[in-house]
Amino acid sequence: MCPLQLKTLLFGAWLLGYVFFLLSIRRMWTGKYVRSPLARSLFLNMVSEDEAAATETQEWYRCGPDLLGESVRPLFVQSHLDSDTKAFLKRSVDKSGWLFTQLYHSFVSTFLSPLVSRTSINGFLGRGSMFVFSPEQFQQLLRVGPEWRSDRLLDLGAGDGAVTGVMGAHFREVYATEVSPPMKWHLQRRNYKLLGIDEWQHTGFQYDVISCLNLLDRCEHPLHLLQDIRLSLVPSTGRLILAAVLPFQPYVEVGGKWQRPKEHIKVQGKTWEEQVTNLSSEVFRKAGFEVEAVTRLPYLCEGDMYNDYYILDDAVFVLKVSDNTSESA
Repeated sequence: MCPLQLKTLLFGAWLLGYVFFLLSIRRMWTGKYVRSPLARSLFLNMVSEDEAAATETQEWYRCGPDLLGESVRPLFVQSHLDSDTKAFLKRSVDKSGWLFTQLYHSFVSTFLSPLVSRTSINGFLGRGSMFVFSPEQFQQLLRVGPEWRSDRLLDLGAGDGAVTGVMGAHFREVYATEVSPPMKWHLQRRNYKLLGIDEWQHTGFQYDVISCLNLLDRCEHPLHLLQDIRLSLVPSTGRLILAAVLPFQPYVEVGGKWQRPKEHIKVQGKTWEEQVTNLSSEVFRKAGFEVEAVTRLPYLCEGDMYNDYYILDDAVFVLKVSDNTSESA
């Protein structure tokens, strides 16, 4: 047997073994055997308001108002599991059951992960879409109605644009930034105006709303980012929508490796409520912002062949520029 044939045989054997390995650790993918009890409940009874599912999802939105600082307590907005969140979960459960698609995704990710970022891999494969809030939750946070319109939205680190679309329906112009080339392609397909990461601060105009969703803990210079956002908002009426995963654990992906950012934001507190209070009274105040509203939401991501979906704990803030910004200098 020649060396080429031997290599081909070995590769085929490895590939076959890899597929069987994935299959061996993949549980059943029908609705009857959905892994998460909550996902199973939603999968089997998505149309009705299922009380059992509602009981289990209480933790996603639960906040102890008495544990919040006095200045933050009246600003808390209670959110709930709504129909759009259920629909996203159902789509995630369905996609997780596409066996051959998930095998392909896993195979490609294995080879590409040493070369490109996870975000770019997801963009290339068209997977890993995120869900931060529904249209109803967005409107509730901003205290606006479905017909409300404004001029300019800027979504920083917009990913594939799915969350941008929730907000963008309310704006005449939608701008976005993104560093991943495959994700940029998704944003261009949605006809959003792409700006460079060093361009959006110098366009000559300002934005009515800037969204910074789960980006503060994934950038090298978060304090400079907050300063640039403050200067880029329309005076008086401009608002920043900022989501942060708690507990706050900042790191950035560089060359396929994770490392600490160059600027460090220290958030004190052990509980969700304590960290929300510290962010509001220390980090945001010193950056020149005041909190108008805050809510607790699940930060959801489409799953894979191992999990129906992934979930992190988010605090979503609506911030306005403080009348007294001398402390933020």
